Amino acid sequence: MTLTLNLPPELEQYLFQEAQQQGLSVEAVTLKLLHNSILLRQKQSDAVNLIQSWIDDEDIEEQQETGQYLVRALDEDRLSKRKLFPIELKGITW
Repeated sequence: MTLTLNLPPELEQYLFQEAQQQGLSVEAVTLKLLHNSILLRQKQSDAVNLIQSWIDDEDIEEQQETGQYLVRALDEDRLSKRKLFPIELKGITW
């Protein structure tokens, strides 16, 4: 596909400098930047969708069990005997 763009002088200058630094044509640099931008957007969208699926997950019991497991695992895997999540502070500090 052929695409004709009228670029502001600053953007045109940026593309020329990038092309020179990378030893590529302006078209190749522009395509690379566009491709990277689209990939980044897709990754961000995928991450948002994954987090939203976790939020939408209605298995409260499983979430509570996972939370309890994480608290136990973090408390057990410590160099000191002091607990990171002391039971007497549950609901106060954590």
